[in-house]
Amino acid sequence: MSTGPIIGRLFQVGIAKEGTRGTAESAASFWIPFSELQIDERWEDAVDEQSQGVIEGSVGETRVKEWAEGTIKAPITDKHFPLILLSILGSLSTGANADASGNVKDHTITVGQSAQHQSLTLFLNDPAATGGAQDYKHALGVVSSLEISYQQGQFVSYSASVKAKKGVQASLTPSQSTENRFLSQHVVFKIASNLAGLGAANALNIRSLSLKIDQNIEDDMVLGSKAPNDYLNKQFTIEGQLEARWDDEATFKTAALAGTTKAFRIDLQNTDVTIGTSANPGLTIDLAKVVFTAITRPAKLGDIVVQTLQFRAHYSISDSKMVTIKATNLQTSY
Repeated sequence: MSTGPIIGRLFQVGIAKEGTRGTAESAASFWIPFSELQIDERWEDAVDEQSQGVIEGSVGETRVKEWAEGTIKAPITDKHFPLILLSILGSLSTGANADASGNVKDHTITVGQSAQHQSLTLFLNDPAATGGAQDYKHALGVVSSLEISYQQGQFVSYSASVKAKKGVQASLTPSQSTENRFLSQHVVFKIASNLAGLGAANALNIRSLSLKIDQNIEDDMVLGSKAPNDYLNKQFTIEGQLEARWDDEATFKTAALAGTTKAFRIDLQNTDVTIGTSANPGLTIDLAKVVFTAITRPAKLGDIVVQTLQFRAHYSISDSKMVTIKATNLQTSY
């Protein structure tokens, strides 16, 4: 391939679950159909500022830390996205779906109670590297934070902030596979007093919703190495924001002003696609205990009045959880 000017569409990025933490896998399990990509090499230097009998500020720098960092923005799809979720939440179990075919699986992702959530190998194909396309592998990849966006008239999408070790050159064979996506018409939003009530709760009309999941990553730097020894996750948090018409004020404002806790369900079901006999690709996020933290309601003369509410998820002692995510697809395992 030419090493002249290129466009971003020619880059490819893949991920794989690491069997041994910090040891790069040989091939990607999924190549992500991204919309934006930035994974850059980063470094820190120690500056030599000792006195040399001159007024110039320094005489050199020495490399003391090397790593990679960036962002992957992509539509949520049924197969690769659960692996992103596993990396940030930390625990996944797979079971059979009730579909008659026996081929459909339900993958339940929950918060792992450890400081080492699942690591990934990041794979990057750079088509503009010197001499033509060049592949790189980044071991010890972690998703440090994840933002999910539900917007009217758009694909449901995510933005994942990632960290990993410095890349090493590799020889890869990128191969995009077909995955099922989710559109705004596939979203169902519910609120109930508790998790047990979400199944029977009525769907509510909202205009948009966003979630941010953060596991507060700390670089584990040790003597004797320029590379991070590990990336350790600390306090796990989920916050979000939704928009709805103001005529739904009783549903939202009353709970916000009273400080009443609610359970949320954000259910994605691609009913345009059938997998197995009669199942649909799906992704269901249940938040066990949510509190509204702020509400705004600007009144613009020519516009429909819309309220914006910010919220925070908490760990529910009675349910022994903060969040549960169920992904339904044809993927046998992760």
